[in-house]
This record gives sequence, structure tokens and C-alpha cells, in this order.
Amino acid sequence: ILMVDEKEKNMKCLTFFLMLPETVKNRSKKSSKKGSSSSSSSSKLPPVCYEIITLKTKKKKKMAADIFPRKKPANTNTTAVQQYHQQNLNNNNTIPAPNWQGLYPTIRERNAVMFNNDLMADVHFVVGPPGGTQRLPGHKYVLAVGSSVFHAMFYGELAEDKDEIRIPDVEPAAFLAMLKYIYCDEIDLAADTVLATLYAAKKYIVPHLARACVNFLETSLSAKNACVLLSQSCLFEEPDLTQRCWEVIDAQAELALKSEGFCDIDFQTLESILRRETLNAKEIVVFEAALNWAEVECQRQELMATIENKRKVLGKALYLIRIPTMALDDFANGAAQSGILTLNETNDIFLWYTAAKKPELQFVSKPRKGLVPQRCHRFQSCAYRSNQWRYRGRCDSIQFAVDKRVFIAGFGLYGSSCGSAEYSAKIELKRQGVILGQNLSKYFSDGSSSTFPVWFEYPVQIEPDTFYTASVILDGNELSYFGQEGMTEVQCGKVTVQFQCSSDSTNGTGVQGGQIPELIFYA
Repeated sequence: ILMVDEKEKNMKCLTFFLMLPETVKNRSKKSSKKGSSSSSSSSKLPPVCYEIITLKTKKKKKMAADIFPRKKPANTNTTAVQQYHQQNLNNNNTIPAPNWQGLYPTIRERNAVMFNNDLMADVHFVVGPPGGTQRLPGHKYVLAVGSSVFHAMFYGELAEDKDEIRIPDVEPAAFLAMLKYIYCDEIDLAADTVLATLYAAKKYIVPHLARACVNFLETSLSAKNACVLLSQSCLFEEPDLTQRCWEVIDAQAELALKSEGFCDIDFQTLESILRRETLNAKEIVVFEAALNWAEVECQRQELMATIENKRKVLGKALYLIRIPTMALDDFANGAAQSGILTLNETNDIFLWYTAAKKPELQFVSKPRKGLVPQRCHRFQSCAYRSNQWRYRGRCDSIQFAVDKRVFIAGFGLYGSSCGSAEYSAKIELKRQGVILGQNLSKYFSDGSSSTFPVWFEYPVQIEPDTFYTASVILDGNELSYFGQEGMTEVQCGKVTVQFQCSSDSTNGTGVQGGQIPELIFYA
């Protein structure tokens, strides 16, 4: 017989009922004395005694969370729980209610109550620079379990028995974020403190928190913060983050160089950027960014931002700017009149532009290689027919998604099918209705079925596994080529691009045919 606990729905035990032969024999003898039955019928008598053997099954061990499932607490408990949570945030050191442990069914939750709590604290930290310190309580055992540095500090051979430890190089908010991870097993990161939290996690060797910080930085990486994160990633020795930063800086170099964050980088990072062969930027933009950095560096060194001091703080990094590769107009109207160059340097560079026998220069005179754009062509053929394809200001649109981060630089568009013609094109890139990039320009087609590039002002960063909408509004008098045999998925190098129809398309473009035959991107 299988015994089942109805409440737990688990098998409790197996019970066997075994008839004992000896007991049956004794019963048969008694029956024969009374003459109520014969020997042939005695074997059919039912047994009167049973031996019960119970085999108990091995029960699975349960954790506290299984025994005490989370239920919505009563109003009194809810108030108490909120009180402790508020205490954790404010460190107000209120006296705990009796049996506060009963409010929390698991060791994790009870441990979390101790976060930023003076209750049973056996060490205190004075965190932050002078004038901005915060005194935070700690519990040596919990900290030692969460960090090998804390373990060595409190229980190692050279451990010092101090009640108060000063940590001037870590921000209080970052230290609290690390403590919250150690005590509560929760990662709470914010854009304005994630770098400081990464520093704390690295200092105290909390690798999983450090990895979470790096992931947070990678997902929030953009041209605005790429230069600062490049500097920090080198400091923290995070090669993956460094590589991601270079990808953004190379593809969106002009945006990165014009960002405020560029002026906050250290001199070593400045040199590495100025040396970069794959910067996708005009050299005049590189020159102006270096001057902006020099002005801020003068302020950091408490120097007057004069021409002489700017050149002094730039040092040999000035010669990493490839001034001879600038367009002549950019040099004449920009670098030559900036005052940062000596008279001899200015004359030599002018001769470099004009003279047959060029002088020797200290500046690098070889142009940067930049990035080679890739083209994703989504049609297998193109065609033209009479009275097709006309534009008249209507929108051609298509949606696409990629499996790796790329930077859309522009679109390849068809031209006239009736000889040479000029078109006006308004290109646009959106994500969930938000415009990420747009540009209005003209291009000239020669009457061939080739595609003609139309560029955004700056490349647009595209994140993986999200659909974006590419749109173009063309205006021209001549009929145009159009694509046929469209593909829903195209492999372009190491990038896979998927296409689907867009509801914004009002001129007939879709996956199978139409316009916007090419996406031009950096990867």
C-alpha cells in the first residue's frame, strides 16, 4: 500500500502486509477442535494476524525558502520590513524589534538586514576623500566571505585589530554598492557611479561585481563616453572593454573627439588616440580636439591657457597630429592661424603642399588608413520598366536587424534608368519611432544600374538583435531602377543582417523588391 501525504504530495512510506504461515496453522488447529471445518477448508481461512514492515523513503533536504514560501506579510510585518530596508539605506541605527529574525524566512534575507546596519557591527569604514567622508558599519565575517582582501585584512597573518578603517580612495556610493552585493547578493549600478564601483570591485577582488560593471559599461558605451571609458579600461586592465571602446572611437571618431569626455582623458590615452591609424575623422577635427584637450589640461595644472602653455602640455603629442594630410583650406584657415605652430613649421608645411622638393617635417605626413566601409546588398537583381519606379516625394522604407554592433554610415541608392539625372535624397534612421540620424543631400546618377552612396553626417551606432527602420524620400523627374528577388537574411562578412517590411513604406518598397538596396556600415 502506497502511503501519500496529501499536504506535501510526497511519498511518505511503503507498507507491506505479509501473512505469516505459522499464524495460519495455529488458527487451523483451533478450528478443527471445534469441528466447524475440515482440513481441506482450513487452508482457505483468512489470516488473523499481519506483520507490518514499513520502508521509509529518503526525504530530500529542504532549504528555508522551500519550507517557508514567501507570502504577503501582514500589515505589521510589512511595516517592520520597510523600516529595516529604510534603515539599511539611511544607517539610522534604530533598535531592532524583538524577534526581527522571524520576519525573514531565508538566511539571505536575514543577512541582508545587516547591510549598512550598526547592529552587531564589529568594524567601521570611513570612506571617501577628506571633506566628503561617510562612516559605514561592517561585519568582518560577512565581508571576509565576500572578498579575499577583506579576509586577509581581518583574518590573515598580518591582520590588524582596528575598529575603524579609513578608505580615502573609494567613493562612499561605490563602496555601498559593493557592500550591497556582498551582503544582499544584489547588483545595483548607476551610470554616474559605475566606474567608481568597478574600481572598488577591482581593489577588493570582487570579480562577479567587476564583470557586471564592465557589462553595464559595454551596453551604455557611446561616442560621448568612449574616450573616458578607454582611459579607464586600460587602467583597470579590461581588454574586452578596451576593444569595444576602440570600435566606437574608430567608427564615430569625429563625435568622440568633439565630446566633453575627450578633454578628461590622461596624456597616455591622448597619445594612443592621436597615433590611431583607423580613426575615421578629418585631420582638422583631430587638431581642434587636441587644442581643446590642451586648454583643459592647463586648467588641471593650474596654468594660464596661453599658446605657449598649450604647446607645453601637448609636448611631443603635437607631432602625432598629421597636419600635412589636411586639406589645404583646412590648414590655411585653421592650423596655420592657430598660433600653436612656429613660423618655421608653418612655412615648411606650406612648402610641403606646393613645392616639388618637399622639406623634412617632424609631423607624420602619411594619411590615416581610416575604416573601409562594408556594403550589405539585399537584392539579387535589379530592373526597370516603363512608368516605374517613380518617387514624387513618397517614402521608401525597410526594417533591418543585425547580430553584432555596427555603425551605419549611409545607404546605397539606385539612380535613373533613363540616362544621367540628379536626385535629392532625405535619408533617415529610426528605432521605435525615434530618429537616430538623418541627412538631406543630392547625388548624381550616370544612368547605370549601380548603386550610389548617400551618407549620414556621422555614423549611427546600431545595437544587435533590435529592428531599426531605414527610410529615404527621393525626389527626381526621371524613372529609377528598382531591386528584385530580395532576401530576408544576408551574411555580410561576420555580420548577419535580417530584413522585414516596414509600415512606414508608402511607395512600394518591401523585402522582395523596391528601393534602399544597400546598407553601408562599419563593423
